[in-house]
Amino acid sequence: MAGFTGSCFVCFKMKVSRIAWLLCKSTEVRRHTVCRTFTSGSTTRQQQLSSARGSICRLESMELPSVGAKSVLVKLLAAPINPSDINMIQGSYAILPDLPAVGGNEGVGQILEVGSQVKALRPGDWVIPRDAGLGTWRTAAVLAENDVISLPNDIPLFSAATLGVNPCTAFRMLSDFEELKPGDTVIQNAANSGVGQAVIQIAAARGIQTINVVRDRPDLTQLIDRLKAMGASHVIKEETLRRHEMKELFRTCPRPKLALNGVGGKSATELLRHLQVGGSMVTYGGMAKQPVTVPVSALIFKNVKVKGFWVTQWKRTYSQDEGALRGMLDELCSLIRQGKLTAPACSEVGLQDFRKALDTAMQPFTSAKQVLVM
Repeated sequence: MAGFTGSCFVCFKMKVSRIAWLLCKSTEVRRHTVCRTFTSGSTTRQQQLSSARGSICRLESMELPSVGAKSVLVKLLAAPINPSDINMIQGSYAILPDLPAVGGNEGVGQILEVGSQVKALRPGDWVIPRDAGLGTWRTAAVLAENDVISLPNDIPLFSAATLGVNPCTAFRMLSDFEELKPGDTVIQNAANSGVGQAVIQIAAARGIQTINVVRDRPDLTQLIDRLKAMGASHVIKEETLRRHEMKELFRTCPRPKLALNGVGGKSATELLRHLQVGGSMVTYGGMAKQPVTVPVSALIFKNVKVKGFWVTQWKRTYSQDEGALRGMLDELCSLIRQGKLTAPACSEVGLQDFRKALDTAMQPFTSAKQVLVM
């Protein structure tokens, strides 16, 4: 589609770790101009945070290539800023794309044009990335048909934009590790995270009770009320995990079969202590940046299972099984239509204000997900 241009973030990296990026793929465009900002060779934590906040990011215009026979032209509509996006910029994520690269692993777009051999997609369809690393922080892109999968366009925009990572992670963890039945209990930390909120809602739709652990904060009462309105059975502070109050709690619900750990460190160890015999703890994140310590007694006397989960790997494992991803997305979209699964609180930010969005996304106790709207 000659003459169609798009915008994306750009930043530069020279002889340092992957903290600073150039967020435009030069091999995919006919012409573009790069704004260069150099970083020093030192890679302190503060410099990493500064880089991720956008001090070296730029918004660039570029001309898009023509649409090939098996490709599609996508207008990006909305794309969130997730912790994994920031980790990728800082160079601490499992996927570190070749530079230059486009930021953003999640989002929703609309098909504007399809190639002559494209069969499954039509103009007007909403699509989300099949895999991480696609680069969604831009206004438009020409992508291979197999890079995206369609969604119904009768669900809220922010629900679609935030569907591919956190709800899918929650869905799989509730489905793949323990055979959970109505009345069973799941315990999780990071309950206010995107994954945590999805766990609460999906579990409630299945009749599964949840014990939700959050950090103490000034607005704790409001947070507890909000999580309970979503369907949380119990909301407790981290400190409560080590108190006698837990014994009282387990008089009202069974000990959990499944623990979901997005924090690590002492918080993960405390979750393990409360699992029932033979239960599983699944780690999907490490917000505390501390290792998971497993007591020997939990392994020997309670026979707990300690596993990890990464939704990107799941998608790659089942990449040849179209029904697996499609079936999960269809079920999640059904919950959205029924009002049983809503997007996390989102703040809409224009693409030109990406620096503000990045800075806000990195603040502690952030209550709203930053979503870039194109």
